[in-house]
Amino acid sequence: MFVWRKRASAVWLAANEAPLCEIGGRRLAIISRPDRKSAIAEIAGSSRRNLEKIRFRFGGTIEKLPRDWLKEFSRSQKSEPIKIGNRLTIYRSVTSKNRSRNKNRSLLIPAGAAFGTGEHPTTAMSLRLLERCTRFWGAQAASLRSPEPERTLLDLGTGTGILALAAARFGAKRVIAIDDDPVAIATARANARRNKLDNIDFRVADVRRWLFSPRIEIITANLFSELLIEILPKLKRAQRLIFSGILRDQEAQLVRALKRNGIAIVETRRRGKWIAIACHPERSRLPRRRLYAKAGRYPDAKHLG
Repeated sequence: MFVWRKRASAVWLAANEAPLCEIGGRRLAIISRPDRKSAIAEIAGSSRRNLEKIRFRFGGTIEKLPRDWLKEFSRSQKSEPIKIGNRLTIYRSVTSKNRSRNKNRSLLIPAGAAFGTGEHPTTAMSLRLLERCTRFWGAQAASLRSPEPERTLLDLGTGTGILALAAARFGAKRVIAIDDDPVAIATARANARRNKLDNIDFRVADVRRWLFSPRIEIITANLFSELLIEILPKLKRAQRLIFSGILRDQEAQLVRALKRNGIAIVETRRRGKWIAIACHPERSRLPRRRLYAKAGRYPDAKHLG
């Protein structure tokens, strides 16, 4: 495992974060401290050759990590559990306090080589949108008038697999999770075994070449906006879509692309520089109570498109 690293000023990061995000995707990490004017940009990868291309363009250094780097790094990390509504709690380590946790409402996902422990804004917003979006599964199953939902989900750019694992906890019967990084897929599979989830099919694949099944109900995609826009015609086969990994200055361009492809925005969330969007194709426009099923209560109008 190798990591490219560059310490840079806020001005440099503002000018280069978007292209770095395009190259590194979920592997890009920006580390900053309130008492320092500079920050550190990092991208991890299994190939030094690919990171050399980043160093040639942006400068910085490349470090080879020791074999036990993940174990040592995980020991040094201390983080509070992340609660996703009342349906899921995500832990980063096993302690005496959470050892007896409800396994059907919890996940253990330690810090890994791939993005996605639940703390980054893109992941956190996606998890909350996914929690709301999957409520209709329970409501639809309980209704005598509605057919039993297939409960299928496709996770694009899965990273550590956190969205795929959360979907399984939220009731998905079948989950497919893909990523073009073999290290990410290996990490995601390890997390699935750690949480005893066996209904997730992890695959190394390029989303541009993936054959999208029309039977997928929900697609989550934590990808940079240019790639999202490129594959939108394929994504709109699903009933519900959750997009993240989008910088605020890319929002207008993505919204225009959604309109061109007949995709309606249901909810937009913003945290810092990032946004996440829940939407659905116009042809499958559903009543609000079906999009976000919760007995006797629906989202405020300001969240809905």
